[in-house]
Amino acid sequence: MSKKVINAAAAPAAIGPYSHAVDTGLGLIFTSGQIPVDPATGEIVEGGIEAQTEQVFANLKVVLEAAGSSFEKVVKTTVFLNDMKDFATVNSIYAKYLGTDSPARSAVQVAALPKGALVEIEAIALK
Repeated sequence: MSKKVINAAAAPAAIGPYSHAVDTGLGLIFTSGQIPVDPATGEIVEGGIEAQTEQVFANLKVVLEAAGSSFEKVVKTTVFLNDMKDFATVNSIYAKYLGTDSPARSAVQVAALPKGALVEIEAIALK
């Protein structure tokens, strides 16, 4: 078994000691949680939960592609919400990206997310 660290050049820089994803060498990719940081500015995007969720998916797409995967190969996600009242909005955007043959998912409300983000999503995908 080998472990390969993935850092996607087009994704926002990590804001801590972690990589964007890890390829297990066993056909599975584990992504770090993606928050709605604009890769160009390093700042959280403006526009509320809709804009933030769209940016999270844009960042997650770049990370999955850098790891040799895609949304179609995602088998599990975890959605972290700053406020569960945003669940329906996030769910409708989530369905655009992962609605066909939807992966397993957990969604939890947390006390806070890095940089004041409203949403964070991590994924496990097939390579």
